[in-house]
Amino acid sequence: MSGSEGAAVELTHRAMAMLRAVAAHRAEMTTSSEPDLFIDGFACCDQMTAHNLAHGGYIRPAVQDAAGRVPAELTEAGHAALEITVAA
Repeated sequence: MSGSEGAAVELTHRAMAMLRAVAAHRAEMTTSSEPDLFIDGFACCDQMTAHNLAHGGYIRPAVQDAAGRVPAELTEAGHAALEITVAA
């Protein structure tokens, strides 16, 4: 990821819930330029936030160079965001 990892994304309660779902291995995402997020097999209700989390460097596809829907994983910035909220 470029230097934009963890950049300029408002981490609302919904965004944090999405990060927790990714951390719990309950999420998949598409590998498109505007990645959609699926939790427990269902399309996430807030794809704009999903796009922001991906473009902001909080989540990424767990499988690189794959097409379609793949497991999602947290980046270092995603892990850090969850750790900060647990510590608060």
